[in-house]
Amino acid sequence: MTEMPSESDSDRGQRDKITIMLADDHPLLRQALADILNKQADFEIIAEAGDGEEAVKLATELVPDVVIMDISMPKLNGLEATRQIKARCPNVAILVLTVHSDSEHILGILEAGAAGYLTKSVFGKEVINAVRGVASGETVLSAPILQQ
Repeated sequence: MTEMPSESDSDRGQRDKITIMLADDHPLLRQALADILNKQADFEIIAEAGDGEEAVKLATELVPDVVIMDISMPKLNGLEATRQIKARCPNVAILVLTVHSDSEHILGILEAGAAGYLTKSVFGKEVINAVRGVASGETVLSAPILQQ
C-alpha cells in the first residue's frame, strides 16, 4: 500500500498528481468530466459530490487540490459551498463550471473565493488547462467571461 502525503504537505509539488473533486448535481456530467480528466497522467479524481452540502463535507474531509464546482445544486448552492470550503480549507482551489455567464454570478463566486470560472460551453481541453492553472495558483476565466 502506498502512503499518501499528509495534509500538512502544503506544497502540492511533493505529490505526483493534482487531486480533484467534482461537485455537480448531474451524474452524467460528473461521469463525462471524470472520463476526460482521468486521461491526464497528472490528475486524480478523489471524490464526487451531487449537492453543495456533500461537496463541503467531502472537501473538508479530503482536502483536494482542486474542486470543480457547479453553481446550481440542491441543498446548498455552489456559491455558499465555495464560501464554506474556502473558510475551512483556504488552500483548496475552486474552479467553477456552470451554465451561468452573467456578471452577478461571476462576481459573487469570485468574491466567495473561486480561483476560476468556466461556462459549460467550453471543451475538455479548456477544463484540463484550467485545472492545471488554478492548481498552480492562477486565476482562470473562460473567453466568453473575459469578453464581458
